[in-house]
Amino acid sequence: MIKLLDPTSEGQAAARDALPRPKSLVDKRVALLDISKPRGDVFLDRVQQHLQSLGVDTRRYEKPTFARVAPVDLKQEIVSECDLVIEALAD
Repeated sequence: MIKLLDPTSEGQAAARDALPRPKSLVDKRVALLDISKPRGDVFLDRVQQHLQSLGVDTRRYEKPTFARVAPVDLKQEIVSECDLVIEALAD
């Protein structure tokens, strides 16, 4: 018998409630997080253009590599500067 282990598994998934979506983006700052996968920046360019055409304030951020979770300091920077996050998952 071969036993396979998934290193990404949480074993017992933590119960998390979804946060409520904002009713509007007025007076909100949106973080656009590029996880460093190919063409993620292209996707975020289009999202940023659209949001800015609606008058939404955006900020761009980038993970050093898609292979690891975002560093704590990057997460803290985003939380301190922005209200919402859009993450690019592209290839």
